Amino acid sequence: MVSAHRTPDREGSPVWSTVLSHPTGAGRRRAAGWARMDIASTAAQNLLSPVILFFLLGILAGVLKSSLTIPESLSKSVSLYLMMAIGFRGGVELSHNGFGGSIALACLSAVVLSAVLPILAYALLRWTTPLDSTNAAAVAAHYGSVSVVTFATAIAALNHQGERFEPYIVALLAVMEAPAILTGLIIARRGTRAMQPSDSGGSLAKVVVHEVLLHGSVILLLGSFIIGWLTGPKGFEELSPVFVTPFKGILCVFLLDMGLLVARRLSDLKVLSLRVVAFGFYMPLIGAAAGMAVALALGLSVGGATLLAVLGASASYIVVPAVMRAALPQASPAIYLTLALGITFPFNLVVGIPLYLGAARALMPAAVGKANDIERPPAPMAGGDRNGSSSTW
Repeated sequence: MVSAHRTPDREGSPVWSTVLSHPTGAGRRRAAGWARMDIASTAAQNLLSPVILFFLLGILAGVLKSSLTIPESLSKSVSLYLMMAIGFRGGVELSHNGFGGSIALACLSAVVLSAVLPILAYALLRWTTPLDSTNAAAVAAHYGSVSVVTFATAIAALNHQGERFEPYIVALLAVMEAPAILTGLIIARRGTRAMQPSDSGGSLAKVVVHEVLLHGSVILLLGSFIIGWLTGPKGFEELSPVFVTPFKGILCVFLLDMGLLVARRLSDLKVLSLRVVAFGFYMPLIGAAAGMAVALALGLSVGGATLLAVLGASASYIVVPAVMRAALPQASPAIYLTLALGITFPFNLVVGIPLYLGAARALMPAAVGKANDIERPPAPMAGGDRNGSSSTW
């Protein structure tokens, strides 16, 4: 007789407790049932969370042609705040544990993941869509890069679910920006003559350094991370009223604005073929699967695996478009911006995050025991034990 029971997420995975108690076909079917229920429950909770509801409100207001607008200056200020808060709090959490070999290995793995995903995306675009080499390369670069807002929303979802994660995941967010862009530009240079004849290796390097490594969002994210790491608990105590309590509320404001922006992009879908639109839905799933595989190899917690899957599934709509406009002027923004912002971004927020979290709970057997040890102490952010290796925001 199969012995299967639902145990709380903090004490173990119902999927793996079922499989381990009876590793037969019946046990696997029961485990699959638990996984589907877990994902459905997480998706329902995610849809009813304030951050997602405000995002959907923005889309609805935009579709209905409402006069609702968010001033551009406020939107930029909120974006800066989110990057400061994410970077600073990640650095504070890392200060509890120090910088070790596992963190360096995770950063290296993230760089490789970011560099490889555009190659896969480019191959799929050339094989399944009518896009030419230039536009395919420009789109591909977006799908190895990352979205800070998607990452912030995933953090909010993990916090809502009570899942903790490794603090150095924030550093992976920063290092995954440049490799994808470099890969996309290399593909474009090898596959087409779209770049200006006067472009040289030196000018390309100048564009990459100026537009990527010195981009304001990258500098702010990494700088805030280092400041949080250097100042540690004392700095956190001073700034917690700014970076902790208002975080979710400010994220809601930004997602309301993003909803309005997505609604404006929906009209651009008519210029894309169905095969190109389909890419915007299935490529995040492929990227998330790759991120989950890396997380499994690194032995990350469920929360860490979810965030790495989110990073793999993300498509940049801030840094990469700026680089593409400068380095690939013949690529069409109507294609790569509409895919990244009009399809992949809302897909990840509404469907992807709960799906990736449910998959992480089902597929991280090694992380189950690890997470049990991590989650017993209270979260450092709440002023408890500061020796835990995982973070909850």
